[in-house]
Amino acid sequence: MTLSRSPEDTKRIGYMYGERAKAGDVYCLSGELGAGKTVFAKGFAAGLAVPDDVEIVSPTFVILNEYAGRLVLYHFDAYRCRAGDMREIGFEEYIYSGGVTLIEWPERVREVLPPGGVWIVILKDADDERVRHISARINV
Repeated sequence: MTLSRSPEDTKRIGYMYGERAKAGDVYCLSGELGAGKTVFAKGFAAGLAVPDDVEIVSPTFVILNEYAGRLVLYHFDAYRCRAGDMREIGFEEYIYSGGVTLIEWPERVREVLPPGGVWIVILKDADDERVRHISARINV
């Protein structure tokens, strides 16, 4: 488990994951509203060498944003989705296209997630809202 005491820490941690990401990797990013998922995604994109002048935003209303970097980043937000919605937009095609997939709110579409992805959980500390506990495990 890693502690983050600021948005900058969360972004730095995301950067480290993005820097190590390989083609075909799937990252599931879980946490309540305001936990720091999009801040993590910004760092992740920077770690994939997405140019600094590209704004990384949560694709809440469009479901998917695509960013070019060292590898293509497919950034999904499943907050308003069900598994069937993901199938309709060709979710599996993105996963197996040679890019890296980052999914916010993956628990909402668990049925379509491939095994072997990295599940990252960001939890707010009950005593200090600015402290985040970031942990990762392999999704099986």
